[in-house]
Amino acid sequence: MSEPFLVNVTEEIVNGLVKFLLYGTEYQTFCHCGYCEKEIAADVLNQLPTYYVSTEEARDKAFKKLKTPEYIELINKQIILSIHAIGKKPNHKKMSN
Repeated sequence: MSEPFLVNVTEEIVNGLVKFLLYGTEYQTFCHCGYCEKEIAADVLNQLPTYYVSTEEARDKAFKKLKTPEYIELINKQIILSIHAIGKKPNHKKMSN
């Protein structure tokens, strides 16, 4: 039996999709720093219901349940809104390369 843990499956899905969308060609002009990435994810997660599990088996079932085209579309729409909102007012000073 595996060790118990606590994980929000919605958070895992959102983190993956934020990385995917933020680094896509449409958002190259937006800040890609870790602060902005986490700020976008936090903003999205505050708009969505949580889905906590405590075992690997429950995690796998939750992923299957949540990764429907409709739910992914809902998450993607919220990510896009958050990218634009955070991009307009990043929570840090402009960083130089």
